[in-house]
Amino acid sequence: MKNDIILAGVGGQGILSIATVIGQAALAEGWYLKQAEVHGMSQRGGEVQSHLRISTEPIWSDLIPKGQTDIILSLEPLEALRYVPWLAENGCIVTSSVPFRNIDTYPDIEEVYAAIKRHPRHILIDTDALVKEVNAPVQASNMVLLGAAIPMLGIEFDIVKAALEKVFARKSEAVVETNIRALTAGYEYAKKNL
Repeated sequence: MKNDIILAGVGGQGILSIATVIGQAALAEGWYLKQAEVHGMSQRGGEVQSHLRISTEPIWSDLIPKGQTDIILSLEPLEALRYVPWLAENGCIVTSSVPFRNIDTYPDIEEVYAAIKRHPRHILIDTDALVKEVNAPVQASNMVLLGAAIPMLGIEFDIVKAALEKVFARKSEAVVETNIRALTAGYEYAKKNL
């Protein structure tokens, strides 16, 4: 089993937190893991991306070749489209539908949605609405998105949840519980909409 994942979004959205939780879950399963550095602008609002590879077999490179990505996991819909050339034929796009308009030439959002929907395997999720629904702050949107990707990861929900608890334990019990609610909301959404 292997999953090659491109994580995309803009600075400050929590891409590293998603990568850390997935990595902890993969290690808990005894899998191999490689992650490329996050590339892009480190400041809040600049585009960022990272390659994350998890597998039951050894992994030799931390970069994913074009056309080989199993999952594009994006916190911003236009950023998801940026990495479509890396998507495998049967790959899946899991993206927030909430735009981050950080450029004057941001295209019409309906055109962005239409381009995403042209891919047979996609989940377009309103992460902002779901965090509100579970009484979580917008910063937990990244965990909603991760929850929506769990059915494609090949790792059980409880393993990812335990990894989340471990990663966020140093913060507070309230932060852990908030992020678990967000993760669960995304997971439930994906199960209903796949």
